[in-house]
Formats: sequence, structure tokens, C-alpha cells
Amino acid sequence: MAEILLSPILQVLAEKLGSAAFKKLARYSQIHIEVNKWETSLTDIQALLNDASQKEIRDEYIKGWLNRFQHLTYDIDDILEHLTYDIDDILDNLATDAMHRKLIAEELGAISSKVRMLIPTCSTSFSANIRMHDKLKDITTKLQDLEKEKVTLGLSVINGRPITMSRNYETSLPDASDIVGRQGEKEALLHKLLWEESINKNINIVPIVGKGGLGKTTLARLLYNETQVQNHFKLKAWVCVSDEFDIFTISKSIFASVTGENKEFQNVNQVQEDLRKQVTDKRFLLVLDDVWSESYEDWNTFVRPFHAGALGSKIVITTRKEQLLRELGCDNLEHLQSLSYDDALSLFCQHALGVSNFDSHPNLRPYGEGIVKKCDGLPLGLRVLGRLLRTKADEVEWKELLSDEIWSLQTGDGIIPALRLSYHDLSACLKRLFAYCSLFPKHYLFEKEELILLWMAEGFLHHSRESMSTVERLGHNYFKQLLSRSFFQKAPNEDSLFLMHDLMNDLATSVAGEFFWRSEDEMEKGVGMDTLEKYRHLSFVCERFISDKKLKAFIGAKNLRTFLAVSFKPYEEWDGFFLSNKILDDLLHEFPLLRVLYLACLHIITVPKSIGSLKHLRYLNLGQTKIRYLPENVCNLYNLQTLIVFGCHELTKLPNSFSKLTSLRHFDIRDTPLLNKMPSGIGELKNLQTLSKITIGGADEFPLTKLKDLKNLHEMICIKGLDKVQNAMHAREANLLQMRLRELEVEWSDVFDGSRDETLENMVLDVLNPGNENLEKLNIVSYGGIKFPNWGWEVWSYNGGVVDPVYPCLGTLRIKGCPKLVEISVEELPSLRDLEIDECSDGVLRRLVQVASSITKLKIVSILGLTDQLWGGVMKHLGVVEEVIIERCDEIRYVWESETEACKVLVNLRKLEMRRCNNLVRLGEKEEDHCGSKLTSLTMLDIWFCGRMEHCSCSNSIKSLFIFGCDSITSISFPTGGKKQLKSCSIYECKKLLEKEFGGGRSEETINASMWMLDTRK
Repeated sequence: MAEILLSPILQVLAEKLGSAAFKKLARYSQIHIEVNKWETSLTDIQALLNDASQKEIRDEYIKGWLNRFQHLTYDIDDILEHLTYDIDDILDNLATDAMHRKLIAEELGAISSKVRMLIPTCSTSFSANIRMHDKLKDITTKLQDLEKEKVTLGLSVINGRPITMSRNYETSLPDASDIVGRQGEKEALLHKLLWEESINKNINIVPIVGKGGLGKTTLARLLYNETQVQNHFKLKAWVCVSDEFDIFTISKSIFASVTGENKEFQNVNQVQEDLRKQVTDKRFLLVLDDVWSESYEDWNTFVRPFHAGALGSKIVITTRKEQLLRELGCDNLEHLQSLSYDDALSLFCQHALGVSNFDSHPNLRPYGEGIVKKCDGLPLGLRVLGRLLRTKADEVEWKELLSDEIWSLQTGDGIIPALRLSYHDLSACLKRLFAYCSLFPKHYLFEKEELILLWMAEGFLHHSRESMSTVERLGHNYFKQLLSRSFFQKAPNEDSLFLMHDLMNDLATSVAGEFFWRSEDEMEKGVGMDTLEKYRHLSFVCERFISDKKLKAFIGAKNLRTFLAVSFKPYEEWDGFFLSNKILDDLLHEFPLLRVLYLACLHIITVPKSIGSLKHLRYLNLGQTKIRYLPENVCNLYNLQTLIVFGCHELTKLPNSFSKLTSLRHFDIRDTPLLNKMPSGIGELKNLQTLSKITIGGADEFPLTKLKDLKNLHEMICIKGLDKVQNAMHAREANLLQMRLRELEVEWSDVFDGSRDETLENMVLDVLNPGNENLEKLNIVSYGGIKFPNWGWEVWSYNGGVVDPVYPCLGTLRIKGCPKLVEISVEELPSLRDLEIDECSDGVLRRLVQVASSITKLKIVSILGLTDQLWGGVMKHLGVVEEVIIERCDEIRYVWESETEACKVLVNLRKLEMRRCNNLVRLGEKEEDHCGSKLTSLTMLDIWFCGRMEHCSCSNSIKSLFIFGCDSITSISFPTGGKKQLKSCSIYECKKLLEKEFGGGRSEETINASMWMLDTRK
């Protein structure tokens, strides 16, 4: 942990203590003597840290010495910030906000006469505070004592080799490429899944047992996605179980996975009854990943509904434990073994060198082979060290890694030496950032942007004042480095989310030491007041009902900087995590030093009053709570950098004194439908980088011209109320070009009457040009003009003789409620993948599909004049499309003329969804022989409320079929031998079909994969 201290926090303290402005304030406050002593002691101790960082690994006394030093650095930082805040508060009270900012900008270099008169008063008051002076002297004494201990501990000043940073960023290899040497295990497990069946029971247990880091989950995922497995089982579900075997939670997850529904259940009995109905007489595959429970009673309760499944159903369990498996009759357990030496060498080389052996790097062979032997065939260790060495071409660095003493340490915490080595090689700053992630529970999914803002709020992202980059950009670079070295990994099937491997989570917990506390249960035994006072960062996992006892257990942790209430999944609008608002308010009074307060998804109706007194707060997340307004005292948080009220559907009002939040950089107000007025003064927040929604008002409200003052805005912005703009010059003054936006949404009123000025709206949209270099997503809503914006779509730029289209990054385009739009001047949109056209003319659709040849998802709603013939012309441009959604297009009677023609164009179509197309009769106008055997890529078909649809002819590749509210449909057909791929079939409220098959007896039920009713087409 020493290098967690080395540069980051000491660098910050040195800058604070050494600044001329602070020295002047210290002298006026009569603390300059103590401050000078601190500077001397900190410099002396810092000189010892290189030696201490090498010795702490095996010397507990030195580790304790370092911990005491870090506690002191926290205390010093808190005092310095407390003093700075008090001075800021004085300045704010004696002058205008403009004067306040000016004085801060000048770092108090020229203190006005009024301030000079006030400071002695402040310092007199400060001097009178005996307790504060005692604390200052106490810190001085402790620092001097630490410096004196260097003789006893044998510490000396040495010059350490600087840690090299990554020269490039590597992305993690795909799972399939990451598997080496597991073909034998895969074939054996496939045989168990597909062929082995028990004579006297419907379900078999297929265990994958082995120690951590062997790749149990990776192997299970490989099996789960195997084509043979997909075809063999009617139903499949995957659940990550982890430490707590919560039957209710696991059962709900399985139900949601099988049905695709997020249904509410009151108790375990309800969910198990519904699960039994779903699996009855169906062959299913269930994967329970990372099971730690050894309770046979819990298992017996959990497994009851699955006995109704068909013969051949399987439950795969990945685990490190054996006891439960043996009680279940799995006597001949075969543990997953470490990789053979040759396979281990191949995997290591792939990650370290990008090839499978050392033939092209013979000088590195002896060191690489030695490292592989020390990893003992453990895939995770091989991968992590390989990624580390990918950035090191010098054989000296390979030799140093091979001979590092960490290999021989016996720490007793179960951490793999290879992982410790990879951590040890990180820079001091990266170590600190990684240790912070110990607050996340295992299997927790997190967003990159969110984590970077948390790091920033904690003060972990520090760069020199000369740097032209932002703190956020620095955080992005650090995140990429941790990702490239496998400390983080991308979440499966979630492009924007990340997680840590269990063993990486264990490593983070191990190195975080006594400064971080992740509370996952009721108050752990043995946590006394002395221990609570040591914690600086706290997280706890939310439960549906958070007990007062759990919250009160945190009282005493008075030095906390972080309070994170984390949850594993977002809750629906009617749900949430319930707790006592009074207890929460009382609790926050105990944490005056908080920098981070994360209360997202809690059932909070009013913002706790105590939040306004948290003067050190940098990050406040109230997203997806039930709050109706933000109180005025929130504006007292001068240090606040990030404020999140995303998803607060009942929020109607923001405080009036918003301009006081001069440090605010990120304000997320997405998905707040009742918030229709911007607070006064928001245009004065010069540091704002993210302002996700702006509502343009009248003369006394937020004017569009104010945007020009927010010069640091970037990333994303949504501008609503553009119908209130009376002059296009006001829109030009907004100057969106300066913002380098990644996402832009512009919206007018959805009322089209005589008051709309088409020419003005066209001019306004033209001058709201966001620029072309970074724009990835564009939404245009309720625009009343007839022309698409003239943003230079048709202009081409030359780059070294190569012609590049303008807007090369635009991947998502949504045009909604623009019925008058007819002229589209776009020439090419090569990167467009996602296109949505809603309530526009057919000409808009036809033009855009012509110029965007890479569309993979197309959604069209209420397209005026879209006939079968015109839709046929659109289809010719959808060669790469994977998903098509057509809604409220009443002139379409058939989706394609014939399947023979459709399969020539829709070669990649995976999902087709038809909604409320009132005149749709069939999918194909002509249904020839072998219909359904040609669209081989189509696997999902959803049809909603198509009242005149008579017949549905399905492709034999369909895996999921959903039909709802189609009153006229009488038959569903598959080609000969079809239905083999079908895993899920749900039919609701199709009266004629149900009456034909069941005489109306099941008119209100779901026919779920009961395929006897489906005619097989001959």
C-alpha cells in the first residue's frame, strides 16, 4: 500500500501547503508554525517511502507504520480543506459571487482591505479554538514520531526505479479466443449435457469444480452458448449466485431469464409456483455460477419446481466447494485441473506477445518460461501477467518480474502471487484507484463514467496545473490502463458496463486495508468504535427493506469520506429500497467529512436536511429516488462537482440559488419529465461540462443565448422548448460548435398550429450545428421545418488525398414528430447503425436508408404514406440490418412480397417486430412451397395488436415467438420439420386461434411452448 501514498496525496498536500495564498492565510490564522513543521516532516517521511514500499510486503511493523502515516495525511487534508472552506464562506458573505470567484482565481494574492480587516477576526476565532490547535499540535507530534521510527524500522533514503506506464492500451481478448487447452473438458461436459440421463429423476447435476482463477465460469459460458446446447434445450437460464444463496432472488432471476418478464412476487412460494408452470414437461438447462452455499436444506427448497421439467434437464453448478455436491450424490467429482505446461505457455504468449510461442522473441524465452512455471497453470494469472508484460519489451523487466520476492511470500490471504505482482507493478495512482474498487461487491456491474466521477470526487485524479487535459480525461486514461491489464473486464452482453473477476475483487479488498469497509451483512462482529473511526470509505449493499439496525451500525465512523448505497440491479418505478428517512438524516449528521454520497434507488421522498451541511461534498447521487424538489441548502455545497437526479420522475423544482454551485461540473437531469424550468443562475456555472437537459424559457427564464457562456459543455445536451426562440441569431449565439458534443437532442413543442414558423425553425436548426468530429447520436423531435439542417452533410473533406465524409462518427439518428420534413440533403452516413423514424413522411425514411448502408437496427413508427410498394423499395437497402421494428404503419399489408425475394435482401435479419399495424394480413403476400425455410437468420418474431392478421407463417429458424392481441389470426405454421429451434412461444388474447384449438376454454391463458396447437405446413 505504500505507493498508494507515494505521489498522489502527498503531491496534493505539498501543493496546498506550499501555495503563497495558503501560507498567507496560515500566518493570519496563527497556524504557520505548525504548517511549517508539517512540510518538513512530510518531506522527510516521503524520502523513506521507496524503501518502505519494498519492505512492507514482509514486515508487518512497516505496514503498520505506513497505515499510521496515511491516516495522518487524511487528517491533514481534512484540516486544510476545513480552513479553506471557512475562508471561502467569509468571502462569500462579505462580497458578491463575482467577487468571490475573482478572489479565488487570484488565489488571494491581493487581499482587499475589507478581507484584511476580517481575517484577524477569523484568526482570532480560530486561535480561540483550543481543540483545533490541540489537534494541529497532535498531528505535528505524530509526524515527528513517525520520522524518528526510521532507525528502529531500518528505513533509509533510496532511489527507486520509476514505474513505467503503459505505452499503449490493449483490449481484452474475446472469451472464445481466451480458452486454451480445455477441449477435452469441453467435450466431456458436452457429453454429460446432451447424452447422459438419469433413469429415476428428471434433472441431473453437472458440476464444474475447481479453485479460483481456473476458468470455471469461462468454460460454463462456452458450453452455454454452444450450438448443440442451444438446439437441445427448450429453456435456458444463467444465474450468478455468489456468496449468499438467496432462494427468492435466484428464483426470480431464473423466472425473468426464462420468460423475459420482470414480474413482481410477494414471496418464494409465488415465484416457485410460476417457475414450475414454466418448466413443466420441458427440457431445460440452468447454470448456477459461483455457488458457495453448502446447505442441503436450502438446495432442497430451491430445486422443488424444477422436478417438473422433462427428462434430460440439467443444472450446471460452478463452485469451489464440494460438500453440497457430495450430498447431492455427485461422488466421483472431477476437478478442473490447471493447464498443462504447453497450453499455459501458449496462453501466456498470446497475451504477452500476440503469438503462441517465443520463436520470434528468443531473448525473452527463459524468463517467460520461468514465469509460466510459477503461475502453476492458472489461466487468470497467466492472462494478467501476460497483459502486464505486453507493455514491456526490455528483457531486464522480464527478469525482474521473474525474480521478484512476491513469488515466495506466504501471505495467508489466498491471493494468487501472479495477481499481486501485476498489482505491484502499477503506478502509485493506479494502485489507489484499484483499491477504491474494493467498495464494489463481487459481481457488481459499474459504468466507466460513473467510476471516473467517483475517483474525481475523492481527489484521486490529480494532474499538474500546466496540463491542457481535463481531470475527467485523465480518469479515462487510467481506466483504460486498468482495463488493458485485466483488473477490469467488460460485462457479458453489456457493452457499457464492467466488472471485476472475483479474485481481482479479493485482491482489491486485500490491498485496501483498514481504510475501506464494504458492509454486506448486519454489523460484523468485533467492529468497535476505534475500528469505525479508522474507516474513510464505506459501502453497503441495499436490501429491499434496509433496517434501522444496519444504518445505526455505521454511527461512529465519523471520518468517512465515502458513503455508497449500492444495488445489484435497477428497480422499477413502483419499487425501490425502503429505509427510514429520519434515521438516514440523523446518520448523515455523523459524517461531516463526506466527499461522496451515493443514495441512488433509495425510497427517499425528501432530501435529508443534513446534506446541506456537508461542506466537503463533491459527489451527490439522488438518481431514481422519489424526491419532489431539491432544497435551497443544497446550494451551500460550494465544493460539489457532480449532482445526479437522473430518473427522478417526481422532481418538479430545483433551488433558486443554483449559481452558488460554482464548482459544479456534471449535472445529470435526464428522464425528469416534470422538471420543465431551469433554475436561475445556471448559465453562470462556468465549470459545467455535462448538462443533460436544458429547457428554454421566456423572458424571465433560461434564454438560449446563455449557452454560449458554458464554454466547457461537452459530451451530451438536450435542448427543449426551441419553439420559444424568437430569433435565429439567439440560436447562433449559443455556439454549439465550441462544445464538441457527442450526443445532441433538439426538441420543439408537439403542438402544430398556426403559430409555428417553418422558416424560423429551419433557420434555428441550421445554426445549432454541433460540429462533425465527435457527434455520435442525434435526436430531432417535433421540428416544424421542411428542410433537414444544412450542417454540411453533403460536404466532403480531404485528408491526405483520401475523401472522408462529414459526421463520420454518427451512429444513432432519431427523427420524431416531424410531419412537414421532406427535404433531406444528406449524402452519406457511413457509421449510422441505429435509425428511428417516427411520425414523418415516407420520403424521409426512403432517403435516409439510401445514404446509410450500415444500418443494423431500424425502427419506424407512423410513417405517412408507407405502402407495400414503397416499403419494398426501402427493404432493398437493408442488407446488413439485424433488427426491424414497424409500428402503427397502417398502409402495410405484407412485410415482403415473398420469402424467396426477402431472403435475398434480409440476409442478416435476426429480429422482426410488428406493432399495431392495423391492416397487416400476413408476413408474405405470396406463400410458396417450403415457405419458412429460407429466412435462416430470423430467430425472434414478435407481433402485437395487428387486428386483421389472419395467418402467421414462421421460419424454421425461429427460437422465440410472441403474438399478442391479434383477434383475426386463425393459424400459425412452420415448414416440414420446423419448430425444432423454438424455445419460447407465448400467445395472448388471440381469440379465434384459441377458440379453434381449445374451444375458447383457455382464452385468457398463455400458450407457452405448448406446440401441439401449431400446424405443420406440408
